[in-house]
Amino acid sequence: MKAYIKAISYFLPEKILTNDELVRLFPEWSIEKIASKIGVNKRHISGEDETSTDMGTKAAEKLFNDNPLVNKEEIDFVIFCTQSPDYFLPTSACIIQNSLGLNTNVGALDFNLGCSGYVYGLSLAKGLVLGGIASNILLITAETYSKYIHPKDKSNRTIFGDAASATIVSNKGFAEIGNFSLGTDGSGANDLIVKTGASRASQKLNDLVFDEKENPFSSDYLRMNGSAVFNFTSNAVPKLVQETLVKNKIKQSSIDLFVFHQANKYMINYLRKLLAIDKDKFYTYLEEVGNTVSSTIPIALVEAQKDNKLKGNVLLAGFGVGYSYGGVVLHI
Repeated sequence: MKAYIKAISYFLPEKILTNDELVRLFPEWSIEKIASKIGVNKRHISGEDETSTDMGTKAAEKLFNDNPLVNKEEIDFVIFCTQSPDYFLPTSACIIQNSLGLNTNVGALDFNLGCSGYVYGLSLAKGLVLGGIASNILLITAETYSKYIHPKDKSNRTIFGDAASATIVSNKGFAEIGNFSLGTDGSGANDLIVKTGASRASQKLNDLVFDEKENPFSSDYLRMNGSAVFNFTSNAVPKLVQETLVKNKIKQSSIDLFVFHQANKYMINYLRKLLAIDKDKFYTYLEEVGNTVSSTIPIALVEAQKDNKLKGNVLLAGFGVGYSYGGVVLHI
């Protein structure tokens, strides 16, 4: 038995934050600097009352509407990847099952991962198919990092956007899911973190301070040690790519397209050069959506398919918060 991606769609919230708006808020930035370094022209931001569960539901509805051959009656498992759930409990995937009007004889679970989440989600979905547990899995990724970012955090506000994706993993489809390489290094947990709000520190600490460049630091908002994350990525991703190639018994020269987590323009271009990947084999889709965390890879896959570039052997690599990383090869 094999597992395949059958269909993918994504959803973007209506509100848009452009570089023009950011430059008005932070005059020390320039539109050219943001575009050249970060590689983002605009990013979509979830509404005040719009949650990751709302967006995940809309991504799934779009998937069903756009793919008439995909029948929601056949869905027998829902997997939801998010780090911004509606509640501590109940499970958001249960809410999504009800919102979509899916059958009640389906499995449903959440898992908490960031930038590696889509690859991990594919691994879970493939395991369900190959284990004979489910036949049509609805894998949803959705994130609202914008709600975790301090309004004066110009660095992270230029990078992150909100989005959701929906993917059907089944025993038939257009992309066979190959073998996985997965990794974790929890020693880097503090390098990308929101410290308060959960059980370790349930109450806000109200410890906001600003550095000499007026950058905010607070336990109550998203904190990213950019240099540490960059160093982790530089060390982990080349090894991840090589291990993924080995596990799939394929050479790098036989990969037709590389789709990495769309972190930012500087980082992914650095990785491309480090791995000696040709530009025409390296797909990016960052300018119009930003870094959408677990949704960057599925969004890029949809756009690559539109560009008629999604063919042959496609290597996916996700990496980031956790630290967590994962790779897989799709055969199309």
